[in-house]
Amino acid sequence: MRYRTIIIAEIGVNHNGSIDLAQKLIDAAISTGVDYVKFQTYITELSVTKAAPKAKYQIKDSEINTDSQYDMIKKLELSFNDFRKLKNYCDEKKIGFLSTGFDFPSIDFLADLNQDFIKIPSGEITNKPYLQHIARKGKEVIMSTGMADIHEVKDAIGVMVNEGLKKEQITILHCNTEYPTPMEDVNLKAMLHIKEECGVKVGYSDHTLGIEVPIAAVALGACVIEKHFTLDRTLPGPDHAASLEPMELKAMVVAIRNIEKALSGSGIKETSNSELPNKVVARKSIHLARSLKKDHILQEDDLIMKRPGDGISPMELDKIAGRKIRYDFPEEHKLSWEDLV
Repeated sequence: MRYRTIIIAEIGVNHNGSIDLAQKLIDAAISTGVDYVKFQTYITELSVTKAAPKAKYQIKDSEINTDSQYDMIKKLELSFNDFRKLKNYCDEKKIGFLSTGFDFPSIDFLADLNQDFIKIPSGEITNKPYLQHIARKGKEVIMSTGMADIHEVKDAIGVMVNEGLKKEQITILHCNTEYPTPMEDVNLKAMLHIKEECGVKVGYSDHTLGIEVPIAAVALGACVIEKHFTLDRTLPGPDHAASLEPMELKAMVVAIRNIEKALSGSGIKETSNSELPNKVVARKSIHLARSLKKDHILQEDDLIMKRPGDGISPMELDKIAGRKIRYDFPEEHKLSWEDLV
């Protein structure tokens, strides 16, 4: 039986700084069937300088009209107490809670919340002190790899392993950080390259429009899927435009669960239980092309292959030609071995 894919609804900062909107997003995510919701926890002053520019997609899609990344994310920041409330809300609603910490105090706070995983975002893959701090927590890690090449991925894994984390505790997500990611830049098979080169579990964090690529990633062996999620793509904020709305996310989850079922077979080409009855309906048997008399010696032109397929298989034709028939038979008679001398 194939493992169950972990599906994460990445709320991120799509709560727009409102805990009420965050709770509505959690409720909507529950209705889609995902396993986890994920947020972003940070102290703005510890994460970005006041002069740091916004990404192009943030300028294009955000209606927070400020000049710097600092001002934008400061308005989206939730407090540790807010996240404690959100964790409790997820516990009550029986959905997994995750958040990415972007600085040491946030990482420590989230570790104390006893999350199932620690999530490392793409932007921290070259942050050695950050990786060391996370590895020392000893918890399972999921790391996104947008903007990275395979050497940077290996280096990041090496840093964590040197701090005592085992490779078995690490899942690496192939990712492209352009919002939305152009299809020609997805390079989905790179996920398999990571698995082969690094010897770790792999998954995919998706920023494309639509749901096709995450579904394809599961078919290729992704064990974790992460996808941005919003209530409404037209809401103000940097990530809404490249996020799925509830019905779309639900369709993605349903498709992934169906793919899991489709991949759960033995891998051996054999007749399935569901199609056994169709053999009689769809296959053919050897029938008589015309009425024939007793003791007639059958020739190939006396025979015709017709449905149903519960008689002698046409694959046995060479064993039929040259045999006598025991009785008089009408046209379209379905031959059996007992009919032959």
